[in-house]
Amino acid sequence: MRNGFYSAGIGITGSGSAAPAGRLTNQDLARMVETSDDWITTRTGIQQRCLATPKESLLTLGTEASQKALAMAQVQPQELDLVILATSTPDDLFGSAVSIQRAIGATQAVAFDLTAACSGFVFGLVNAAQFIRTGAYRKVLLIGADILSRWVDWSDRSTCILFGDGAGAVVIEATAPDRDRLLGFELCSDGSLNHTLTLNHQGEEKNLTEEVTVGQGKYQPITMKGKEVYRFAVEKVPEVILKALFHAELTAEQVDWLLLHQANQRIMDAVAQRLNLPPERVISNLASYGNTSAASIPLALDEAQHAGKLKSGDIIAMSGFGAGLTWGSAIVQWQIES
Repeated sequence: MRNGFYSAGIGITGSGSAAPAGRLTNQDLARMVETSDDWITTRTGIQQRCLATPKESLLTLGTEASQKALAMAQVQPQELDLVILATSTPDDLFGSAVSIQRAIGATQAVAFDLTAACSGFVFGLVNAAQFIRTGAYRKVLLIGADILSRWVDWSDRSTCILFGDGAGAVVIEATAPDRDRLLGFELCSDGSLNHTLTLNHQGEEKNLTEEVTVGQGKYQPITMKGKEVYRFAVEKVPEVILKALFHAELTAEQVDWLLLHQANQRIMDAVAQRLNLPPERVISNLASYGNTSAASIPLALDEAQHAGKLKSGDIIAMSGFGAGLTWGSAIVQWQIES
């Protein structure tokens, strides 16, 4: 934040993204459950979603996105100090960041997973900033990636229409303190609302002895109370963005781009209206990808960059929100020339 005292600032120097080639359209879903293209599009804005095949993995998607981000930043993998993977769906429950670290050849970097569901990329960005601002590290790779199709009940039309798979990554590097591009942030969580969006453990009993019984690992599919999540997002997201803007000493009028977690087009429209931002200043690729959780913000950011929308100096208000419930906002000044 602008009134802080740091040994370094941060800047995003490269971005990359990856998504499976397979597409499941609304018409496909209409043949699977009782729904229609019009019903889905009207309520969510989603037209299709990318789904990973059994041969694809978080490792393959995250590695591809990371390599593209490193190439744009002109950073060699061996130069990285830290790799953060924001995900709720690792290939290995012990963590997948180290697998990506190995795959890209980041031999000098420490790597760890961070789980904050759909808020993961924003939480990861703020975490990465603290390592750089304190002088501990200078070059960080931040990945947001999820394969939610693994955990969807494809007979539940309230959830199966929403989720897709993908990955996005950014390279974050140290700058001079007076050139810090993370202008402000605000992070929040409320466990009392955890029940509204879950992917819960449901162990099966296994008797080890007459006195000892354990629960063997298994998870339920994603469950969501859509109306409650919608009300939460429409109320809390504008509020957290305004708080982050306050820390940045900026107003909503000074925002060039609103980049929200791609969950529902109606949510994005409602948040933009509350901030008095016109639709043309909202970055959205939801129609093509669906809700890709922690991947959604970096994936949309990378697409906007390659489409030539983002200009050096643009102010981007990012906000993630989702399971936990968690939500947060980061105000970033873009510095990469299109």
